[in-house]
Order: sequence, then C-alpha cells, then structure tokens
Amino acid sequence: MDILTVLPSSFGYAIFTYLYSWIMLGYLGVKVGVARKKYDVKYPTMYSDKEQVFNCIQRAHQNTLEVYAQWLVFQTIAALVYPLSASVLGAIWVTSRFSYAWGYYTGDPAKRMYGAYGYIGYFGVIFLSISVALQLLGVF
Repeated sequence: MDILTVLPSSFGYAIFTYLYSWIMLGYLGVKVGVARKKYDVKYPTMYSDKEQVFNCIQRAHQNTLEVYAQWLVFQTIAALVYPLSASVLGAIWVTSRFSYAWGYYTGDPAKRMYGAYGYIGYFGVIFLSISVALQLLGVF
C-alpha cells in the first residue's frame, strides 16, 4: 500500500503546516538561546531571579512546547479527513504563537494575549478531531 494513495491529496497542505510549526519552534528556541547570553542565564537554570524579560522569552517558548504535542495530535487527526480546513486552522495557531511570543518579549506578560486568536486554530482542530471520532463511531 502506497501512502500517497491512502492520504487525501490535499494532505500536503498539512505537511507544510507542520513545517511551518517547525520553523516557529526553531525561532522561539533561538530567541531563548540569544536571551540566555544577553541576560547571562546559565544552563540548567530555567528562569532568572533578576531578569524579567528573560523569563518572558523563556515562558513564550516553554508554553508553546507545553501545548505542542496535543496540537500535533489533533492537527493530524483533523487533517486526515479535513486536510485543507485543518491546514488553515493549523496555520492560524502557528502564526498566533509568533504573536504570543512577540507580545511576551516586551517584558509585559499581559501582552502575550496578542496571540489569543490562536484559540480559533487550536479549538478548531479539536472540534474537527471530535467530528472524525464521531464519524468513525458511526454517530454521523
């Protein structure tokens, strides 16, 4: 069985969404590395007692990692049946993580909410995944 015959042809969009998320995670990680040098926060220290901005940069990355695995699962389930919709929702979520981080990087944690629109993408793929589950169970 060839995977290209099993997956919907537009699943390629979902793959590009995964690549976009990989770029986003790399960007956030590099920002933490640069901030470690700038604020002299040595490994394995996670947070600084002195540098609030470093903590905000670290939290932007850490919080993204905390939800990333769940997003990947729901993104994948949704994309298997609704590849284009899932890709659009996924791109919204990934883009929102940049907005979230840039707001957080100001040192004012309240500005992280600039990325709140990402819940559209996050909950969107969860709802699509529920739809897939219900279809598989024959509910509709």
